[in-house]
Amino acid sequence: MSPRETVLVVPREDRGARLDRFVARALGVSRTELKRWIEGGYVTVEGAARAPSARLREGDRVAVIASPSRMSEAFPEPNVVFEVLHVDDEVVVVMKPAGLVVHPGHGHKSGTLVNGLLGLGLFRANEDVASDDVDWHLRPGIVHRLDKGTSGVMVVARTPHARETLKAQFQSHSIERSYEAIAVGRVQSGTFATLHGRHPHDRLRFTTRVSKGKRAVTHVRAIELFDGATHVECTLETGRTHQIRVHLAENATPVLGDPLYGSATPSTAAVDRAAKHLGHQALHARVLGFSHPRTGQRLRFEAPAPADFVEALLALRRG
Repeated sequence: MSPRETVLVVPREDRGARLDRFVARALGVSRTELKRWIEGGYVTVEGAARAPSARLREGDRVAVIASPSRMSEAFPEPNVVFEVLHVDDEVVVVMKPAGLVVHPGHGHKSGTLVNGLLGLGLFRANEDVASDDVDWHLRPGIVHRLDKGTSGVMVVARTPHARETLKAQFQSHSIERSYEAIAVGRVQSGTFATLHGRHPHDRLRFTTRVSKGKRAVTHVRAIELFDGATHVECTLETGRTHQIRVHLAENATPVLGDPLYGSATPSTAAVDRAAKHLGHQALHARVLGFSHPRTGQRLRFEAPAPADFVEALLALRRG
């Protein structure tokens, strides 16, 4: 057996289990990563390659050779500014300011939330990570994102186990998420329940106007009506990319200051001034609730809207 090889013997209670699910549960590795291992020939059953969906028999010997992962190029930057709301051995919860990119990518090699978390020692640098999960190395700890121009509460995993557990909660829609937004125009309280998919002609945008897509549900409550704008609360039942921004924009009431989905024509002078003062979309992730990955305890975090968002509301009240 090679130094990186692990041999698992299928017990009675796992007979009939899928290969990928059995190995994922036994080794704490994501099924996405396991698919890469299986397709690369790094997982065998009784010495033979099998499909991820292959059913196992009691006593089968499953050999797994952990395949090296691509590494993140993120480096520690302790000067990145954000607020830490909670930290324990499994998770860290932060308040991300508007303007901060979550993880390194094209055009953002440094100055991201990931760089800042590394700088504070809140998760380990690449050489210290025992996990062979490719996504852990590429985007360490990130289980969900907020757009650059959106502020608010985020949870970040500190271990591969926490990452997989939190991802499962997001996929099952058991995460509590509530946002505040300022929308241009008059918004009525109600629910948007639509399909959601990538825009057919603009790869940066998403749209509800698709014949095939994922289900997207946003519950909207009007909080305060201004001349030309509405302060709203948006509660997510699902969490699709740009979901709130798309639902409001395609209702002809885009998020104030949204550079991608917003209207080029301001509804009033006060709305125009508020948008220019903000310099980003008026969208804030106020509430985040989830079950702790290790203890199962329900945790809930709330962060009030930042000063520039509050100032925009005051400006709209003054008219």
